[in-house]
Formats: sequence, C-alpha cells, structure tokens
Amino acid sequence: MIERQCLSDGYEISRLIKGGWHLAGGHGAIDADQAIRDMAAFVEAGITTFDCADIYTGVEELIGTFRRRYPSLGSQTQVHTKFVPDLPLLSCVNRAYVEANIDRSLRRLGTEQLDLVQFHWWDFNVPGYVEAALELDRLRQMGKIAHVGVTNFDTAHLQEIVSAGVRVCAHQLQYSLLDDRPDTEMTPFCQSEGISLLCYGTVAGGFLSDRWLNAPEPAESLANRSLVKYRLIIDEFGGWPLFQNLLRQLDHLARTHQTDIASIATRAILDRPGVVAAIVGATNTAHLLSHQHISALRLTAADRAAMTALTSCRLGPSGDVYTLERDQAGPHGRIMKYDLNEKTT
Repeated sequence: MIERQCLSDGYEISRLIKGGWHLAGGHGAIDADQAIRDMAAFVEAGITTFDCADIYTGVEELIGTFRRRYPSLGSQTQVHTKFVPDLPLLSCVNRAYVEANIDRSLRRLGTEQLDLVQFHWWDFNVPGYVEAALELDRLRQMGKIAHVGVTNFDTAHLQEIVSAGVRVCAHQLQYSLLDDRPDTEMTPFCQSEGISLLCYGTVAGGFLSDRWLNAPEPAESLANRSLVKYRLIIDEFGGWPLFQNLLRQLDHLARTHQTDIASIATRAILDRPGVVAAIVGATNTAHLLSHQHISALRLTAADRAAMTALTSCRLGPSGDVYTLERDQAGPHGRIMKYDLNEKTT
C-alpha cells in the first residue's frame, strides 16, 4: 500500500508521485499508447498523483488522454502541473498571459480545475514574479486552480510571495542524499509557513541506484540531460570516489533491508522534516514493484547515522535551493532550456 498524506486543507496525495519530465522527450522514444497504459498501472498500484508542466512537451495532453480513456482511474488521480513562463518573455507576463496559460493547461488536461499549479520564475532580476504569483492566487479564488505552489524558489523570494498574501501550499524542489541545500534555510521556513515539500531528484536521475555501484567514472557523453544534470551534482558533492563510498554504504543498507539502493535513497528523503512526497521519474513500469515496497521500508537511527557519516564529508552543493542552477553562464545553468513554453503551444 502506497502511503498517502494531506498536502493542504484535506487535499490528499500519494507520497510517491509519478513524474512526467521523462515523457517529454530527450530520454528515448515515447510510445504514447504504452505511456497511457503505464499511467493506469501506476494508479492501480496506488501512485495516484502525477506531476507534469506546461513546458513538458505533450505530457499534459497525455494525461488528459489517459483520463478520457480510463475515466474511473482518472477520477482517482491528482495532477500537479506548472506555470513556467519563458525567460525571454518574463517582462511580458501580465494577467492575460497568466490566465491564457492556465486555460491552456485546463484544456490539455481536460478538466475544469487544476489540482496544483507550481510556479517557476527563471530570473529574479526581472520584476513581476510577485504579481504573477498573485494572479495565480486570483485564479485559485476564481476556482480555476485548487492549490498554488512554487518550484525552485530560493528562501528570500519565496518569503516575498508569502508576505504578499499568496497562499502557497507546496514547494517542489531538488532534495537528495547528494543535495541537502533545502536543510539550511528552506525547510525551516516552509515548516514555519505550513508549506509542504515535494521532492525531485531523490535518486539523482538514476545515479543513486544499483546500476552505478562500483561503476567507473563516465568518460563519454551521458545518455540524457537528466544524467548530465545530476552528474554535475555528484561533482559538487565531492566527486566520483566519495559518491561510490556513499553507494557502497547504501548497498549495505539495501541488503540489510532486502531492497535496493534507490529505495533506500528515496525513503531517506521521505523521512526528512517537511517532506510530503517524492517524485519518481519513470518512463515505464519497470521499477513499479520496488516503488510499492518503499512505503513499508523503515530506516533505523543507526541506518540514518551511517548515511550521515558519509554525506557529512560532502563538499557541496552549497547555497540556497536552485542558486547554482540560476547562474545561466555556469555549468548548471548552461544545460537548462529557457524557452520551452511557447514551443509547446
């Protein structure tokens, strides 16, 4: 049985969320009919909450088709999407722009109300993010959106939005045994404001798995942008040797609990303060059985201490949530795609 938890005001979600980024291209060919059948399998297994975005090419439409094709299962789902205006258009974001994009997501998903809209703003040097968040909150009050969240905000700018009166119920952010940036400022702030954490990257794009245990450091181009992204995080963490030490410790714990490295890594983050759910990136159902077993997995104080002994040797990543990624000229920022919203129209 997959654990469930209230996100806000009685709104209940599964603590494992099926991610949608891997269905947007760039991670191999996607068979739309198979992807829709896989969605049905996830809901039947108890993972009823899906994550997508207006910039994930074709994913909102896929979920909308799933809901029409499987109406009974579709009625059990909670769908979290995002509002991500393109970087070149940030200065043009106004009431009409926000509402047009939300209406587009409503049409794609085939619904009259969006369960959760998570707001991202590429560059805080461009004004307008508070006003855009207030527009989303206005649409919440109108009934087009049930809940408003953010994604990849740092603490200071999230505080601005909260202080402006926006009811933020959730923050989707990167959080893993390799990346503990939320611990310093974000988690305490969100706990003080009743904002739940929805975490992606808990298995670092698959690096935190049996697949990479005792593997040599990759010398050639990685298979997809997700691996490139998290390989940079491994470098920030302390490099390949320290990463391998962590994998060996996780493997020891996995054998003790008769599970796998990815499940241990995910459970460790689910147990952190303020964390309501972890997003699992899945292009198919290959790991669905392992996902189902995470809910029953219980880590001991000794397990957590063993992980901390290794993660405390980290060099980074440092700073607040998503600070490294906001440097468009830096290695983390250079791999981002900043203009996908208009391309998905």
